Amino acid sequence: MARNKHPEETVHLILDVAYRLFMEKGYEHTSIQDIVDHLGGLSKGAIYHHFKSKEDILVAVTDQMTAESNQMLAVIRDRLDLNGKEKLKTIFKESISRPVQDDIFTVAPDFHNNPKLLFSLLHDTIEEVAPNYILPIIKQGISDGSIETDYPEQLAELILLVANVWMNPMIFGSSEEESYRKFMVFVQMMQGFGLDIIDGEMLERLRELASIYQKSK
Repeated sequence: MARNKHPEETVHLILDVAYRLFMEKGYEHTSIQDIVDHLGGLSKGAIYHHFKSKEDILVAVTDQMTAESNQMLAVIRDRLDLNGKEKLKTIFKESISRPVQDDIFTVAPDFHNNPKLLFSLLHDTIEEVAPNYILPIIKQGISDGSIETDYPEQLAELILLVANVWMNPMIFGSSEEESYRKFMVFVQMMQGFGLDIIDGEMLERLRELASIYQKSK
């Protein structure tokens, strides 16, 4: 039986295999045994030594994706050539345009049966992304005159909760048409704040992601 004296290498291997299988088969159709069968001789015990469940593996895979996303957010937040409003538009465009989004919507985990994953999403949205990336941009926008609000903290959370949770078809199982209607309400909401940050190209990309999700179900 293959052995690995380096735990971090074992974890990396498990996550790589799990990620690939989630892409190929979907999270719901991938079993722990499927992952074991592709580990080159490592046992099921090797998985359970590092992860309590398949759900924990999914959370770890998602955390890797989130770390990459947060790095992108930091780069845009720290740019000196954009005002606050322009940064929000750039963040939204870059977030939905990244190829990894296709992967996420292909995996299409069932959030109803994965409360830990849902909590991880909500925690990252409110405790990490909103205060560390979106709030500084909104405050900059208030200073440079491109954003008007008396409640920057709450606006940062609202934008992310609507975009990442309410509009997320993986949470509510929205059809492509239902998703599109939510997108349009989001556009109107942003315009109400004077933030016309969603253009036609972005709307088409959002519809594409919703379609990818529907096909993966």
